[in-house]
Amino acid sequence: MAVYTEVSLDEAAPLLHSLGLGQLQSITACAGGIENTNYFVDTEQGRYVLTLFERLSFEQLPFYLHLMKHLAQHGIPVPEPQATVAGDAGPAGEILLRLKDKPAAVVNRLRGRSELAPTPAHCAAVGETLARMHLAGRDFPRSQPNLRGLAWWNDTVPVVLPHLDEAQNRLILSELAYQNHVAASSSWRALPRGPIHADLFRDNVMFDSESGTPELTGFFDFYFAGCDTFLFDIGVSLNDWCVHLDSGAHDAARANAFLAAYQSVRRLSAQERALLPAMLRAGALRFWISRLWDFHLPREAALLQAHDPGHFERVLRQRASHPCGLPP
Repeated sequence: MAVYTEVSLDEAAPLLHSLGLGQLQSITACAGGIENTNYFVDTEQGRYVLTLFERLSFEQLPFYLHLMKHLAQHGIPVPEPQATVAGDAGPAGEILLRLKDKPAAVVNRLRGRSELAPTPAHCAAVGETLARMHLAGRDFPRSQPNLRGLAWWNDTVPVVLPHLDEAQNRLILSELAYQNHVAASSSWRALPRGPIHADLFRDNVMFDSESGTPELTGFFDFYFAGCDTFLFDIGVSLNDWCVHLDSGAHDAARANAFLAAYQSVRRLSAQERALLPAMLRAGALRFWISRLWDFHLPREAALLQAHDPGHFERVLRQRASHPCGLPP
């Protein structure tokens, strides 16, 4: 859990009031996440999440917040940013807010909890919803590149190299060279693309199981989203939902359920089918680099526990040595 900016109930109350959400009753720091400061807030009208953005700027944030608003209005279960109402605090309709001189947003809190031991049924629900999200985002009018894409990998690998042993050094440099080669190909340039989540891990999806049958209640934490290939989004998701966490090895039953459900909504192109193994490797490389960066070059925070970089090193080695494509 990371709390970079302490916020008291009295400091948050005026912001919630400006959104027309009534009196603030409680504020509690959220567990999970290392990029932003998050609080659960309860008001007279409901339960919400308050986020203060520690890295993203006022200029960058409209893309993420308006994407969430767009998806919510197109029936995709995501947290919807709350807008200001007319009053003395400022104009109505603003979803990018300011608190303690930092960018902030308030979104509705999703029902349920994250499923950290998913079954094929959970994976199918994620695959189906991800496909619907990709389709819903095709007419989103704003554009912003994936800020943790290939350009960032090329810039960041030299920064983390001094912290690696010789074998890790060889692996990360060879994989980076391979991904640059893939991105220069005509097949990669032909991949369908649009807004993607880019961080759809188990802890960024909520399920409600009160009825006995898992119901996917939402995707959240869109603050790594950007415009990139849909296949990269699929690869990132498969690398978390459909691997064994102890070894990083592929779980075929979960992956087949995910991909079958995804393709029941949006069929993959020939280029996507061919490049799936490469994008699985790309997703593993991206998160190995970012976890190395967070682990070896941490920021100060009131509560912070960086993720283990070794996990995605294992996933990358598995993806490179045991390529996994689509089932026949």
